[in-house]
Amino acid sequence: MAKSERLEMRGIVKRFPGVVANDGVDFTARAGEIHALLGENGAGKTTLMRVLYGIYQPDAGEIFLDGRPIRVRSPAEALALGIGMVHQHFRLVPTLSVEENVVLGLREGLSPFPHLRRVRERLAAIARDYGLEVDPRAKVFELSVGEQQRVEILKALYRRVQILIMDEPTSVLTPQEVEQLFSTLRSLVEAGLTVIFITHKLDEVLAVSDRVTVLRKGKVVATLPTAEADKPSLARMMVGREVVFRLERGPAKRGERLLEVRDLQALSDRGLPAIRGLSFELYAGEILGVAGVAGNGQKELVEVLTGLRRATKGRVLLFGKDLTNRSPREIAAAGVAHIPEERLRRGLVPEMSVAENLVLKGYRDPPFARGPFLDQRAIIGHAEEAIAAYQIMTPSPNTPAKLLSGGNLQRLILARELSGQPRLIIAAHPTYGLDVGATEQIRGLLLKQRELGAGVLLISEDLEEILSLSDRILVLFAGQAMGLFKAGEAALEELGLLMAGARSGKGEEASAG
Repeated sequence: MAKSERLEMRGIVKRFPGVVANDGVDFTARAGEIHALLGENGAGKTTLMRVLYGIYQPDAGEIFLDGRPIRVRSPAEALALGIGMVHQHFRLVPTLSVEENVVLGLREGLSPFPHLRRVRERLAAIARDYGLEVDPRAKVFELSVGEQQRVEILKALYRRVQILIMDEPTSVLTPQEVEQLFSTLRSLVEAGLTVIFITHKLDEVLAVSDRVTVLRKGKVVATLPTAEADKPSLARMMVGREVVFRLERGPAKRGERLLEVRDLQALSDRGLPAIRGLSFELYAGEILGVAGVAGNGQKELVEVLTGLRRATKGRVLLFGKDLTNRSPREIAAAGVAHIPEERLRRGLVPEMSVAENLVLKGYRDPPFARGPFLDQRAIIGHAEEAIAAYQIMTPSPNTPAKLLSGGNLQRLILARELSGQPRLIIAAHPTYGLDVGATEQIRGLLLKQRELGAGVLLISEDLEEILSLSDRILVLFAGQAMGLFKAGEAALEELGLLMAGARSGKGEEASAG
């Protein structure tokens, strides 16, 4: 093993029932490098790193740290060996302060009177060295998402890790926070640490990594210096075919007003104001993108518009009819398709078959029903057509939906929701967590619906997606409209500032059409 290689994983195999997640994977990472681990959903990236971090035990293979073999039986052992992991979903206690979260589980945190002054001093030194400024006395729930991520990194650095694993670290950050994170990661590797960066975003790989390892279907396709890679070649390695990045999008042919939201207000699950006087309009033949960091009213907006949450004030007019606080069934019957954020919990019935899920909206009516009885032949025939048309990879129409991958779950939902030629499509995070191949297909389907004259309300935290698909962009912060822009008017940096709460004098009035 070369002297510069801090970590070597040889022949790692990890099996789950019916799936080989890692199939003889070889992976190395050097001191002082950012190594991107790239692959589609289900390629085995996170599984491999969970083996390294001790969450999973490998079925075969060896791990070497600085040339000596190690066995990592738990995350506690990983940390003792100098291996830390910042998970995609943060593991912080919201009601505790930053410094209390940092010492949680450590010896100094077990004392009834922990020496927080010493903790504070050391945290301040680490924060200063690596550009991780955050108030150590602040409660975690008071912090922005980007600041909470800094706390997770501080926790790892406080434990003196030499290898830091970052799992999809940019999925909930504004562009400014992403740049800040990349700056921090560069500071870490300059100090000799090793950063392993799990992602499926090609632009980030090219922007921040030194080397990249590509996984496909549990196997390593290639490891190469990032300087020798480009976006098309990485995508080809990930999915095994050429990928179109820039979908053709002609000018919008704006038609009638489909959706009118007036002074809308709604509460969150905790009973706090989540949507505050929101007004906007959406027209046939256009995609209106709603940009914002998670937790700024997007979820509540989608649920009010689809009948899943009551508005406390204001009106929702669909096709000129007041459908405020109507049931989901009434709203769907009016011609609204809903592509929900939570595919398995809200979009599908996991235990039901693919065929059954495809007729959830229409099983009461012909051709799927004959009086009180279901016509199984018609249901299976419909499923076979939808599977072919939407390229749903499934062993058969009778396969339970829960056995499908994320991309195929999304294709299944789209096949059901778009089959009735809806006039309005509400798409919440339609490509979240999907690989470049599935993302390309699903974005293409949304653009096709726009060309067919449907209106699309696109809610996404992926600014690249918002900018590439939207005809107009509405920015949300704390449940309020921060600005409404025509495509091409707003720069990425300006949108990022608005997403963080900065007011702008540019753009249309949010209530304007």
